[in-house]
Amino acid sequence: MSFPPGIIYLAKLLPGVLAPPIGTCFLKWLCDTYLDLQTPRWVFVPLCLLSFPLVFTAKVQYRLYANRRAAAAHGAILPPTVPSTIGGIDMVLSAMRNKGTVYPGEPLMLLAKKMGHIYSARVFFEDRFFVTEPEYIKIMLATQFNNFEKGEDSREIFGTLLGLGVFAADGELWKFHRAMTRPFFKRDRVSDFDLFDRHSNHAIAQIKKRIGEVHPFDFQDLISRFAMDSSGEFLFGHDAQTLSAGLPYPFYVPQTASALGSEHMSTKFAAALNRAQLVSAGRGPFGGAWPLFEFWEDQIKGPMGVVREFLNPILADALEKKRASGVDKVMDVKGGAVADREVQEGETLVEHLLNYTEDRTMLRDEILNISVAGRDTTACLLTFVIYMLTGHPDVFAKLRAEIMSTVGSSRAPTPEDFREMKYLRAVLNETLRLYPPVPVNMRSTTSPVILPSTTGGKPFYLPAHSKVPFSVLVMHRRTDLWGPDAAEWDPERFIDERLQKYLTPNPFIFLPFNAGPRICLGQQFAYHEASFFLVRFLQSFSGLSLAPDAQPPAARVPASWAEPDELGWKGRERLAVKNHLTMYIDGGLWINAEEAGTGEMEMEGN
Repeated sequence: MSFPPGIIYLAKLLPGVLAPPIGTCFLKWLCDTYLDLQTPRWVFVPLCLLSFPLVFTAKVQYRLYANRRAAAAHGAILPPTVPSTIGGIDMVLSAMRNKGTVYPGEPLMLLAKKMGHIYSARVFFEDRFFVTEPEYIKIMLATQFNNFEKGEDSREIFGTLLGLGVFAADGELWKFHRAMTRPFFKRDRVSDFDLFDRHSNHAIAQIKKRIGEVHPFDFQDLISRFAMDSSGEFLFGHDAQTLSAGLPYPFYVPQTASALGSEHMSTKFAAALNRAQLVSAGRGPFGGAWPLFEFWEDQIKGPMGVVREFLNPILADALEKKRASGVDKVMDVKGGAVADREVQEGETLVEHLLNYTEDRTMLRDEILNISVAGRDTTACLLTFVIYMLTGHPDVFAKLRAEIMSTVGSSRAPTPEDFREMKYLRAVLNETLRLYPPVPVNMRSTTSPVILPSTTGGKPFYLPAHSKVPFSVLVMHRRTDLWGPDAAEWDPERFIDERLQKYLTPNPFIFLPFNAGPRICLGQQFAYHEASFFLVRFLQSFSGLSLAPDAQPPAARVPASWAEPDELGWKGRERLAVKNHLTMYIDGGLWINAEEAGTGEMEMEGN
């Protein structure tokens, strides 16, 4: 029998809550029995009732005092603290009240402008140290990597979704996962590009079909399906066929048509995964106290049941194939130290991982972690590329011209083509700068950490086991790091003199794929997949435009975004930009596309 998450959480709190009043009762008994001091009821009852808040307050104040003493002992100070009510409850309530209307990263940037690029904010009586400074992020991710980990809080929040997978793991378990997956992403494979081509052609055929029906299409949904199908085949040799389920129609189309494909298992899987991510992201502001807001039911449990129902047969089939082949051994992995295994051409990630473990739970969790990353990174990147291209026809024309001059109007691109297409990479990088797939991340200190001052003052002290959220989105939009036009989407900045002025001297100001030992293993795969699809897409379509009437009314840009704001971020958006684990456009990216003329002259690449 499993108990509701709220009951379990309260059960864990109960000993700490009851200990002070029980201790008070014990002291009264000692006084009454051995000291012959009869404590009046009017004294005892208030003491009993107030014992827990008094003890709790004393513990909080002592922890703050001890941290200040420890900081002073190191010649450091604690980061400045954001003023708030008792326990930071006002910040939690504000986050709940503004949910759905706050632009991603905006509250962090506004506080950074007032407090500096490292500051402390109290959430449920616990200090969190928010970081948007590249020097500190470099320390967290690379130079002092061993002093930081994902932390128990991350596992509490994302455990139901990510399980034992690499993104929530720490220590030896993380090393084991890294050792298993690293060889698979070490080199480019011919089969990857064959896979991209098949699924790109399928996606483009679906677009042309929808255009033929004189309806706009949701590019965000389409590219998520493309990424799901291609990553599914790449990872576990199983084409989810989400594109075959059919694309959704605009909200104003009769439901009999728009509901087509909704019962397809792959569609259910994708919807369940999206729901699980939304719930996980919603837990973030509450930290370990999230069960209080899902008191009677873990809201991820249902969606994850659908996800496991989809993945279990795939894993069972892979295990059966391995046993049928007569190979039943697994490699010895000790402490994550294992010689890289040679991955065979056309081999899937599941087939590769089966050489390390046959534990179904670990395999399923690892595949799910990589699958989410593979799907969401590509889908996010390409969604925002197309979103930006619809508003920048000059960039669209220049990018398409580069594609035509390098690849032509029909040939499939190659890795060599991508190395020549500097503007294509600049478009991708500029989109990753303004709309990084993971806008906010978090680490936890494993021991006390000293961060040097970047302004000439005293260094900052972070106590052990402190939660340290950091935002690359805020860092990517800082005008002091990227120039006065940092809020502008301009791919030229990755080609012209601004590249040498800002990025080359300080590469840690651009971290869309993380950095250090936990840098994204699939970074090159994501670049290739996104580049390949973009080439095929622009070969097929010569014009793009938003279809604002197709945007669901409930998902349109909040009216408040049109008002002048301090950062100038929201007013630039034509659609509602949001984030769960990754960034996305609320309600989808509904666009119209103009098919390229069949008589368009092909320009052969050099």
